[in-house]
Amino acid sequence: MRSRLLLSLFLLLALLALLLWWWWRPVVTPLEVVSPSLGPLRVTVVNTRAGTIKSCQRAGLSLPQGGIVQRIEVAAGDRVRAGQPLLTLRNDDLQAEVQRAEASARLNQTLRAQRCVEASYQQREADRLASLQARNLTSKTLSERAATDAASSRYACEAAAAQTQVDNAIIAAARARLAHSQLIAPFSGVVAEVNSKLGEYMTPSPPGVAMPPVIDLIDDRCLYVSAPIDEVDAARLRLGQPVILMLDALPAERFSGRLRRIAPYVRDAEKQARTVEVEAEFTDLPAQQSLLIGYSADVEIEIAHAEQVLRLPAEVRRDDGSVLVLQADGRLQERHPRWGLENWNWLQVAAGLASDDQVVRQPGTLDPAHSARYQAAEAPAEPADD
Repeated sequence: MRSRLLLSLFLLLALLALLLWWWWRPVVTPLEVVSPSLGPLRVTVVNTRAGTIKSCQRAGLSLPQGGIVQRIEVAAGDRVRAGQPLLTLRNDDLQAEVQRAEASARLNQTLRAQRCVEASYQQREADRLASLQARNLTSKTLSERAATDAASSRYACEAAAAQTQVDNAIIAAARARLAHSQLIAPFSGVVAEVNSKLGEYMTPSPPGVAMPPVIDLIDDRCLYVSAPIDEVDAARLRLGQPVILMLDALPAERFSGRLRRIAPYVRDAEKQARTVEVEAEFTDLPAQQSLLIGYSADVEIEIAHAEQVLRLPAEVRRDDGSVLVLQADGRLQERHPRWGLENWNWLQVAAGLASDDQVVRQPGTLDPAHSARYQAAEAPAEPADD
């Protein structure tokens, strides 16, 4: 009976010890860890608001004078070449003015020839009388009168020559007024709009009053994207930096570009949104790709790029810049590595970590001073290489 009691007591104590061990046993918590690995790393800057595709050349063409529209040579959507006529006002009076100026110039040329011939004769006559007067064969009065007539004729000939320059200037002014009655394409491009009708009277824009252009001409062979960049990123921008251009209208396409302009000032049109306007041009736009002026676009500017650097996902870094490394004994160790390049997804490890270190992916509020034990859990897929 006593042996049974001892056996029962022993079993009870064993069960109690087992329960105590279960209660106080060390708990091993799984943690997602990741090791530094080699890969590319790009540092980029993106626009704060949507950018816009613009043309390198766009002209709202209008005429400096009014008149009745006689001919419209193009329609919206037509492709034109530089120097091609686009629109003409009725200009019969201006053509007549040019013809009158040219006719007057021809008349003056004939009169000039006549006066110069007379001047040549008068000079020969003056020379003959001067020779006779030297031998006392004629009077001094006749000789001096002949010299005066010769000088007067010579000046008349020179005046006629000067009149030729005046006539040329008059003809040039008349031709300029005639040219103002016609719109000429200043560059090759496509006609976006034609805001005029055949036979209607076109009024020029008064000074200081904005009027719609008669013809809107766009050079669609040269395109660029204008976009705002936050002022905090402006100091890292440099002309010529590579750019990736993305269009909302073509979400599957990514176009290469180059930063061609950085505005020399900060825009403060909106409170708490100071931006710097930049322009990026396309460098590999396919010939068959048709892009419309005004498309919304995003600009991703590459600030720095490195290949095959030791890197970690950005979520491993704590607020103070440190990381937690899982040791072989299951404890956590706090380290302060030196970081290099970084973007939204990746951090470059410049020093302080090795490729075999197991770094906690999402440290959160974990305390390395706590006595808890941890073990590595299977890590999810790493972020994309950008």
